[in-house]
Amino acid sequence: MTQHYNAPAQRGEYLERKRFFDKMLTIYGRKPVLEALEDHNIPCYRLHLAESNQTGGIIAQIMKLAEVRGVEIRFHSRQALSRISRNGKQDQGVAADLACPNHLLLEDFLTKPPAGNYSLIALDGITNPQNLGMIIRSVTASPCHGLLLPAQGIAAISPLVIKASAGTLFKSRLIHCDNLAEALEALKQRGVTCCALSSHGENTLTDFRPKTPVIYVLGNETEGVSKTVNDCCTAHLRIPMHNGVESLNVAVTAALLAFRESC
Repeated sequence: MTQHYNAPAQRGEYLERKRFFDKMLTIYGRKPVLEALEDHNIPCYRLHLAESNQTGGIIAQIMKLAEVRGVEIRFHSRQALSRISRNGKQDQGVAADLACPNHLLLEDFLTKPPAGNYSLIALDGITNPQNLGMIIRSVTASPCHGLLLPAQGIAAISPLVIKASAGTLFKSRLIHCDNLAEALEALKQRGVTCCALSSHGENTLTDFRPKTPVIYVLGNETEGVSKTVNDCCTAHLRIPMHNGVESLNVAVTAALLAFRESC
């Protein structure tokens, strides 16, 4: 007997599941997971524990909080848990999937962009976890609409990033893309001005007055914006410096850009 499948329906179900899990943030480590469970404003979807964990102490606290909140608990072999956490050396046998409603895919952002001349910040090669966390904190606190993060080439979300973000990571608007250069091209097609920040920029940030939505691209702490991404940008800006200072920390630059429209 031949079975007939509804391909469009299956595709729709796949995309919905993908969107659901792309909003998930997996954190690891006993203290970060405990703190996330203690904060009832952070939706926790699932708790993962290694079968080899000793019961009692902080593990007992974590399990009790999960039970009280009705969070699903799953037990895994140590090897399986390391695949979930992606950091077997530091996960301490604990990981959790957190639901972050403001995290979304670039495709969904492009389908329903904000009204008016919004601003975004994109990161290209930011590898220092503390810088990434501080950038997330500044952008979350600012009028800037969100932070565009590529899948490769930036620091992984880790306890260090969470700590540096002062917990704002869970309520931040993070827009995820596979490839930053391709994402910038897609934004340009929708009228967004793409700007690379560099100490060698042709124009100053002071003189830049965009009449369109704008995305500011910040590059690696040492090398700056990569050539591929730089070539996608239609504006190249620098922050005017004084007293012989060559540049600012990337997290400080991000804060200046994020609050630019409100100052």
